[in-house]
Amino acid sequence: MKLPHFLSSYLKQSRSLLQNHDLDRAMELAVGGDFETVGVLEFCLLKQLGLSPGHTVVDVGCGSGRLAVQLKDYLTSQLVGLDVVPELYEYAQRLCGRDDWRFYSAPGTTIPEPDGSADFITFFSVFTHLQHEETYRYLREARRVLKADGKIVFSFLEYRLPSHWFIFEHSVRDDRPDKVLNQFMDRDMIHCFAHDLGLTVLELQDGHLPHIALDRVIRWSDGRQVEGHGCLGQSVCVLTRQDES
Repeated sequence: MKLPHFLSSYLKQSRSLLQNHDLDRAMELAVGGDFETVGVLEFCLLKQLGLSPGHTVVDVGCGSGRLAVQLKDYLTSQLVGLDVVPELYEYAQRLCGRDDWRFYSAPGTTIPEPDGSADFITFFSVFTHLQHEETYRYLREARRVLKADGKIVFSFLEYRLPSHWFIFEHSVRDDRPDKVLNQFMDRDMIHCFAHDLGLTVLELQDGHLPHIALDRVIRWSDGRQVEGHGCLGQSVCVLTRQDES
């Protein structure tokens, strides 16, 4: 049986990294590097959006735990981490050391959690590697799992930003059939998906503009130091359920 593209490509990439690097370095590279810095940015973004210690978080595409490890001493409630690569979510589970948190294999594009059970559902660097139909299915599932006043947060790439265009150029040059997909979204599509699924777009933030209030100084691996406000590099969308009353 042929594996889904996102599973086969990520398994190949992750296992190649494990063969060529020590465990910690491989786990950092598997999620794109700058493990701590990006994790802090994601954590600060969620706090800015209203995350409190008692909230429940579902982290889809949790990877090796860059967000989860930032939340381990902050959340008093449940975190669920899903990923398609066992080596990644198992590393995240060990890193966090929270026996009350659950990490498990993502079964396709479903979220096997109860209806209305999550305050925040995150997809950081997930839709950037999926076909649009898969993204729609994930958003449909997220709406089901989301509480009435909860938030869905995802990052994405868009053609309109020059800072993202180089990624497309790189993908054009890379003609390997089994490469990890770099997928772009446009804002019209996001609004269309949201409308069809009964979701409301609360925010759309350009990836290159500092919009995340930082609670500390962060340092990128290239030597840049940032304080005050930062950005993920990818653009950010925040959704919530529409009022059905």
